[in-house]
Amino acid sequence: MGIHDWARTALEQNLDEAKRGGIGEELALRALLSAVVERSAGLRSADDLAQELLFLADNLDSGRDYSFMRP
Repeated sequence: MGIHDWARTALEQNLDEAKRGGIGEELALRALLSAVVERSAGLRSADDLAQELLFLADNLDSGRDYSFMRP
């Protein structure tokens, strides 16, 4: 199992637990994101973390065509 597969599995388990506890998926995801950012801030510089978050936000559109992907 790759690291991203592991993360997706862990996320699904946490979302299932939240649902059983009466917590909606959107709220649970927001709380998990906040917790991940908070924990990451203790390991990485704020600038490094901000750059990664900006990159992820800029690349949310899975249907977007990127020039570097063209043959």
